[in-house]
This record gives sequence, C-alpha cells and structure tokens, in this order.
Amino acid sequence: MNWKSFRSALRSPATIAVLLAGLLSAGLLSTSLWGPALVRAQSSSAAPSTQRKTSNPYTGDLTIFDTPGRDERLQINRVMDMLGIEPGKNVADIGAGSGWFTVRAARRVTGSGAVYAVDINPEAIQYIAQRAKKEQLQNIKTIVSKPDDPQLPANTIDAVLLLKTYHEVAHPVLLLRNLHSSLKPGAKIGVIDRNGNGENHGISKDVIVREAAQAGYELRDSQDFVKADGVDYFLIFIAKGN
Repeated sequence: MNWKSFRSALRSPATIAVLLAGLLSAGLLSTSLWGPALVRAQSSSAAPSTQRKTSNPYTGDLTIFDTPGRDERLQINRVMDMLGIEPGKNVADIGAGSGWFTVRAARRVTGSGAVYAVDINPEAIQYIAQRAKKEQLQNIKTIVSKPDDPQLPANTIDAVLLLKTYHEVAHPVLLLRNLHSSLKPGAKIGVIDRNGNGENHGISKDVIVREAAQAGYELRDSQDFVKADGVDYFLIFIAKGN
C-alpha cells in the first residue's frame, strides 16, 4: 500500500478502530486515554439499524374474532392438518387474542396434548383462561409473554401458529430466535397474515420469509387458500437443520 492509499484508509472509522485496538492490546497506548476514542470509532463504523413498520397490537373487543363463518373463511381445519396438529401434540398459539384458535387446537390435540396460549396482553390471557374454564378445556396453558420472547418451555412444542399477529411483532427476528429452543425436532411454524405494508395490519409474505431466514428458519410451504379473496396467505417454516 502506497502512502496515498494508507492516508485514505485512515479516514475510515473502521480502520482507525482496528489500529487503536492493536496498539491498546500491545500496551503502546493508555486505555484511560484512548478507550473512549476506540468506542466512538467502533460505534461510528457500525451500520445504522433499521426497523420496519409494524401495526399497533389490537386491544379492543375480543369477541369480534368469533364471528360466524370464520372457520370456513380461514379453513382452519386444513391449516391444522398441514401443521400436523393431532391428538397428543403440543401447540403454541402466539398472539392468541381471544383464544379463537386456542380452543380449536385444544379440542384437536385432546387431553393427551396441550395448547399454550401466548399473548403480551394480560387481559387477553385472562379472557382465554375464563374461556377455557367455561368450555371445560383443561389442556390449555396461558402465558403472558414478552414482545420478543414467547417464554415457552424448552423442547416442548410440535406446532406453532401466528394468526394475524406477525405484522404486530416489532422484533420478529428476535422473537423467532427465542422461539427456537422451545421447538421439538421437526416442529412446524405456521403464519397466517395478509398483504400489507406493516402498519396497515398486514405485511408482505416476502418480508416474513426474509426475516424467518435471518432467524434460522426455512420456508417449507406457501399457500393462498386462506380466504377466497386472495388477500390472506399461509406460510409454514421449520428450523434449519430439523
């Protein structure tokens, strides 16, 4: 490298950070004097993080999710077939809301299985707990989760569904990474959502596929049979290596 190239390289914060780190480790510079400069250089060299738009989580009347005919519109029995939800399986309903899917999955897995109703809204979880008691479904377990962590038990879950929830998740890659340890080998993760820009209660399926890949998942199936209008879609992922 000639002097002109070397002088140009020194204009880069990343290069300065590397040089300072090397001199500090060799004991040629004082940490007390140059440590802050190194931190600033490293910080300025990092690419700014961008966060896509999301929709505000729903906090209104939960009974609206139990509209007549929703089973047929979403073809929920076909969805459960494709996710392998059957007697004895453990299922996670992330973003459970009113528990509309929770109770249907609970009946499908019978008493030999379990359904974990996961939501960040304590009122929704209370609503589901009361619903489970009323409908005598003792295999429903409720979890008030964190926005980026479903807090499910390790190595327990056979199938997951995020039903019209993904567009509300502010840090989906982190959520999916935290989900990983809860999954049994071969577990399927289903996402039902609608086309949109993130803030209009919908999100492009390509965005979900990209974010899931970043979190360590691969797409296994993509369907548009959910609703006849072609607006909704159904994606199935599995963890890479499973």
